[in-house]
Amino acid sequence: MQALNRDIPTWFQHARSGQLRLPRFQRFEAWGHGEVANLLETILRGLPAGAVLTLNVGDTEQFESRPISGIEHVDERCTEHLLDGQQRITALWKSLHDLYDDRTYLVYFDTDDEHDGQEVPRVDGIARWRTNGRRYPVWVDDPQSVYDRKYYPLRLLRPGETTPEIQHWCDAAARYYIAKSRKIENEIRPLRERILTFNLPYLALPATTPPDIALDVFIKMNTSAIKLTAFDIIVARFEDRTGQSLHQLVQDLITQVPSVNAYHTPQNLILSAAAMREDRTPTQASFHRLDLVRLADDWLHIVDGIKWAVQFLETEMIFDAARLPTAAVLPVLVALHRSVPRALDDRGRAHALIRSYIWRAFFTHRYDNSVSTRSLQDLRTLVHSISSNGAPPNSSIFDINEYPLPSEDELIRANWPKGKDTLARAILAVSLKGGARDFADNEKVSRSHLDRREYHHLFPDHLLTSDGRLSSTQSYRALNCALLTWNTNRKISAKEPLTYLQERTAGATLGEEEVRSRLRSHWVPFDQLAVGGYSQISDETSRASRIADDYDAFLKQRASMMKEVVTVLCRGETWP
Repeated sequence: MQALNRDIPTWFQHARSGQLRLPRFQRFEAWGHGEVANLLETILRGLPAGAVLTLNVGDTEQFESRPISGIEHVDERCTEHLLDGQQRITALWKSLHDLYDDRTYLVYFDTDDEHDGQEVPRVDGIARWRTNGRRYPVWVDDPQSVYDRKYYPLRLLRPGETTPEIQHWCDAAARYYIAKSRKIENEIRPLRERILTFNLPYLALPATTPPDIALDVFIKMNTSAIKLTAFDIIVARFEDRTGQSLHQLVQDLITQVPSVNAYHTPQNLILSAAAMREDRTPTQASFHRLDLVRLADDWLHIVDGIKWAVQFLETEMIFDAARLPTAAVLPVLVALHRSVPRALDDRGRAHALIRSYIWRAFFTHRYDNSVSTRSLQDLRTLVHSISSNGAPPNSSIFDINEYPLPSEDELIRANWPKGKDTLARAILAVSLKGGARDFADNEKVSRSHLDRREYHHLFPDHLLTSDGRLSSTQSYRALNCALLTWNTNRKISAKEPLTYLQERTAGATLGEEEVRSRLRSHWVPFDQLAVGGYSQISDETSRASRIADDYDAFLKQRASMMKEVVTVLCRGETWP
């Protein structure tokens, strides 16, 4: 291995021509804009930015490769693979060429109190966005506005023949006063010189390095700010063992099942399901012991399993991770798919068992801890029960004594479902299971308009905490929540329930019965919610007591209704 020096212009020349490329197994960009700005400041101050690792290429490339991100066309033969340093080279190339869609990088000088008040260069990544075909904020593209804010565009510092561009920008920034323009140009020149002369050293593996050794060095010497994940390492080993790109397979999966992203990171779900298909717990240790040839052979089955798992959750009206009570069921469903019968009656019995499994996973404390071990145990039980023509499952998750369903009091105490509390999300999931039709426009909940739904207090928070003198904890209860469209939520606002239900009844074509039906789709009791008249109670203590009593009666009635339907779902039966 050789240690060599190379300045940024030479790195850019090699990347632009295609002499320097990324092995296909390399992950994609992982740096955020904070890391990019930190790297740029490091270079502009002349501080070390670490070493890069390359693999020399002989007559033929040992690995499939791709250009650096931001470089579309290359015309020379690849002579080097960039094993470590992708994030740094990519950040430099894209920031200096202003290729980030959502950021433009600007340089300014600031006083460094730690170094005797010296002026030091700093970098800001200004957030950008497009509206009606125009890029905002517009001042970033206006030289006068940029210079008035004491900034310089980073793109003017990039290697290459940029003198005409620099002069044009300086002229515009100076409002075409030549003397001032030359002054600005002189301010930019030393910053540009720091980029042009900065040395980014590298270690070069010889072309004779065996592929497995190169991969091992890549894994052990990766020094980027964001360390390699298990998936990053497996990608490299997978390509070595199978000759296929796991990155490409994942992209193909996302194309086929785009909604998988709504539930889980596809990469982690794939590894978890693959481990469970090998009868291993879905843990980091298991991921590193995966049989990668088997993973390649099983790939289509895993894709089918993910498709089926997503469809199953959609059938249960669970559309994304924010509404999924526990993600532990996902790899179980994916790995279980191969055991689900195709014959109609057998398939129906299997689906009932699986429905019982997921709802018990949602409404018991089975996955409060030891998730990996317990999920594998449950998979084994489900596979055995299905393959034994419906033999009674013997896993603890189906043991009502070891894992009882929550009591009505526990349902009442469940927290607001916007957090990550499993029971709270499970209660919300039940209301979605019924269709969760909007109180005003009668729109049924679906993935396509979840972004238009908001978490609504059935008894308004202001009413409970102000007039009712209850704590916010008592107001923010899962049983006091329903997902409604943002428009309906705004219309209801802080109105007492009786008032907004009367408005909805007046607006509904079929009157009160239609409104009752819409509330029933959320498993919300109409009679216990249709209360109000609090403003007519002049005594504040009496008013608070009445509100608290009505709210308590509502929670108890909804808990009783919820307990009934939870019991049905956890038996694997269909929505009543």
